[in-house]
Amino acid sequence: MSTTRAVSKSSAAHSPYQRLFMLPGAKAFCLSGAVARLPISMMSLGIVLALNHLYDNWTIAGTMSAAYVLAMSCVTPFYARAFDRFGQARVGRLALAVQIVAMLAFAFAALVRVPIPLLFALAIIMGLTQFSFGALVRTRWSYALRGVEDGEQLLNTAYAMEAAIDEIVFILGPILAAWLATSVHPVSQLFVPTVACGIGGTIFFSLKSTQPPVIVEQVSVAAHDDGSPAASEDADQLTLRQLKRSGAKPKSVLLHAGVLPLLAVFIVFNMSFTSFDVSITATMKSMGLEPFLGLQLAMFAVGSCIGALVFGSCRLKGSHWAHMVMFLSLLTVGYVFFRLSMDNLILLGVFEILAGLTVSPTFATGNLIVKDLVPAESLTEGLSWVTTAGTVGTSIGSSVAGIVLDASNPHVGMMLPFIFTLASVPLALAGWALAKRRG
Repeated sequence: MSTTRAVSKSSAAHSPYQRLFMLPGAKAFCLSGAVARLPISMMSLGIVLALNHLYDNWTIAGTMSAAYVLAMSCVTPFYARAFDRFGQARVGRLALAVQIVAMLAFAFAALVRVPIPLLFALAIIMGLTQFSFGALVRTRWSYALRGVEDGEQLLNTAYAMEAAIDEIVFILGPILAAWLATSVHPVSQLFVPTVACGIGGTIFFSLKSTQPPVIVEQVSVAAHDDGSPAASEDADQLTLRQLKRSGAKPKSVLLHAGVLPLLAVFIVFNMSFTSFDVSITATMKSMGLEPFLGLQLAMFAVGSCIGALVFGSCRLKGSHWAHMVMFLSLLTVGYVFFRLSMDNLILLGVFEILAGLTVSPTFATGNLIVKDLVPAESLTEGLSWVTTAGTVGTSIGSSVAGIVLDASNPHVGMMLPFIFTLASVPLALAGWALAKRRG
């Protein structure tokens, strides 16, 4: 209750972001989680850059990167389920160690130029060891804000800030990866995110005071409620067989009303981003302006980062689903202006910043909806499914855009983003209707 009083007294004098970092342990888990997230923006591009430099083959590079991303998206929710059931630190220390070993193995294998089939296998193995630090951090925010006055609004702020951190990571990561590959060594961009993940992850999992409680603790109390000091120690050694026999296994988050439509929204919604990336890349290539591609793409990310900070400072009334429909509709309009202004890159940059204002709020709102739909003990799993849906969407979007561009031209390709976001609106409305029916 002391934390609650401290935050309550400061509510009138400090901004929402200041109030967040007044929570004990908040700075540590937020910053360490941000550092540990660096691989999500560097490894996929790093694979492409390394393979192209060392093996001079774009097709193999792109296919291997896709295999890594696909493997990662397949397992992320299952890691999250383990985190929810057994605890972040208990699962995380082992999972992080395996992850670092797999990342180092791939980096060293690329460095010594092992045969391509072996490198493919190592890329897939590396993908299978990845889990979402973003979901873990967001779960900690939810736990840290329990019982705090105006906690729901502060959670909006926290999730908006995490969306901004994601944008910063995705702005700086590719730039750093490209610089390392071209100026230091063609494989150095694989080692740097590995080191960052190891350091950030180790610190994150050492922070026990902000770790959310887990289901296994409830099971251990029921199984060992004999008043002995050994009861708490046994909780750390509870076996999978004991947990299964206890009947404490929660139902999948996919079975909760509204979750599947939300995931469909994020698949279709995220298709718009990579279809835009591919289309604007083709546009600038046709103009002979490829060196400025990174700057052009950064405008969208800058707008999204600003939008996250503004969203976190505002108090929006009404349903989160209503907010999502509004943001998706505004982004659709923004994409229409992208198509109309694509031949004037300065004007397009202005529209990118304006449309980007809605991107991070959409992600943050989606995470808030997950918190409303699933029980607290399954929150990490729910958040990870959203991440997985986004990854699937980006993969499909780039593939569809490539097919369209091969068959037509960049002007047709630039129509895809607003088509995708427009298609996501009825999906969001369907999710909203299901959630209201459940309520």
